This record gives sequence, structure tokens and C-alpha cells, in this order.
Amino acid sequence: MNTVIALIPRFIEAMGVTLEVSVLAALIGIAAGFALNAMRLAFGHPFKLLYGAFVWLVRGTPYLSQLVIVYFGLPVVGITLSAVQATIVSLAFYSSAYFAELFRAAWASVPRGQLEAAAAFGVSRRDAFRSIELPQALAFAAPLIANQTILVIKESAVASIITVPELTMTASDIVASSYTYIGPYALLIACYWLLTQGVSVIAQAATSRIPFSKKTS
Repeated sequence: MNTVIALIPRFIEAMGVTLEVSVLAALIGIAAGFALNAMRLAFGHPFKLLYGAFVWLVRGTPYLSQLVIVYFGLPVVGITLSAVQATIVSLAFYSSAYFAELFRAAWASVPRGQLEAAAAFGVSRRDAFRSIELPQALAFAAPLIANQTILVIKESAVASIITVPELTMTASDIVASSYTYIGPYALLIACYWLLTQGVSVIAQAATSRIPFSKKTS
């Protein structure tokens, strides 16, 4: 028990790295996914083909391969990133395809009849977007964004491959040096559980503040 307690400071530090990498990657991925969906709606069929190809390629390949390309491949063209930077960039790129599809589904959930009725009453497209379309789409998307963010947190464990000192690498290093498994991996599970539960609580609080959320829940 004392050995496990002694490991807690290392896991707290590693949890901070995991949180930093995951949150930054998720925020960038959310912004990029939102922008991709907005461009899909704005630019019509030509961009939809590019959008579809991007989503198909990114979601159809393992995140590990994308991380390796960013970390080891970009220096070939003169762009060198640290292990943490490469993880954030690659994880944001990877998650943006999932967030884009999430937003696509959210916008598709808004009844077209409401927008047609707004137009018939003389409501501008911008006002309809702000007052009708956006709140309902966000209410639909909020739980999905939380779930995808949790997956981003879990996917960040792959960064241990390029020696990012996050939770999984910390547990592996302790196991390799001490040959004890139960304590380190129990703490690893506890840390990931705390992070994912934190995301769930924040998402529930945020969803409750979004108009239309009670109607779509």
C-alpha cells in the first residue's frame, strides 16, 4: 500500500501531461471539425467530395500510423516537432474527422421545416442560424462531443510510443523498473477514470445550459 501511495505524485504529473495533450487536441479537433462541416454546408458539392475523402482517409487508418508520420515524417520536409507537439497535432488531425461527422449529424437532426417556416416569416438566414439551427445542433452534439473527447483521452495513450511522459508511459516505466504490475496499472485505471468522469460531469453541466437541450435529451 505504501508503495502505491509513493507512486501517486508521478501519476499526478503524468495525468497533467495526458490532460494537456488531450484537451488541446480535442479543442483543436472540435474547431476544425466545426469548420469542415460549415464549409461542407457553404460550398456545396465540390467541397463535399473533398470532405468525404478526408473523413474516409482519416477514419480508415490507425491513429498510430498518423502519429508516426507527423513525428518522424515531417522532419524530412524541414518541420520538426517535439513528442508532445506531434501528439497534439496528429491527435487533433485524427479527431477532427470524427468531430466533423458528429457536427454533420447534429445539423442533419434540425428539422428543415423550422428553417422553412422562419424564412416564410421573414427571419434572415443568419438569425435563423443563430436562434434556431445552432442551439438545436449544439444540444444534439454536446453528449457526442463529450464521448468523442473521452475517446481522445484514451487514444492519447498511443503517445507513449514516442516517449511522451503521459499516463501509459509512466505506468510502463514503473513496471519495467520495479517488476510490479498491480499497483501501477491500478493507478493508471484510476487516473483515466477520473479524467473521463470529469469530462462527463462538465459535459452534463454544459448541456443543461444549452437551449433546446431538454427537448432533445
